[in-house]
Amino acid sequence: MSKKPLPVVDYLKIPDSGDPYLEGHKCGSCGAIFLGERNVCSKCGARDKMQAVKLASKGKLYSFSIVHRSFPGIEVPYISAVVDLEDGATLKGNLIGVEPDPAKIKFDMPVEVVFADALGRKDREGNSYLSYFFKAKA
Repeated sequence: MSKKPLPVVDYLKIPDSGDPYLEGHKCGSCGAIFLGERNVCSKCGARDKMQAVKLASKGKLYSFSIVHRSFPGIEVPYISAVVDLEDGATLKGNLIGVEPDPAKIKFDMPVEVVFADALGRKDREGNSYLSYFFKAKA
């Protein structure tokens, strides 16, 4: 029996049954969505109105940067992207499945959140990690 992978970030949820998903926290007063657990809304200041929500799996590319220099062991170039999800959440991740050429990348291009092995990274006990990526929709 294979062991369940570990999430690379605390807002990536891997349920025992079902598919992985990203979790945000939505303000019950103004509807703003944030990553990470919080008690106070950073937009309107409401207290104790935040509820955990499953984030949308589709969105549009807001911004990107093609990274040519990184830490040892990280293959370059890669595309670091900021995506606006359909539900109003915004998050950063890597855009995959697109050539790292500015002529091939379009602002507002539709993307979807996909989950895959975190580039072969493992912890000290040999457990693998699961990460999320953005993939251009055909």
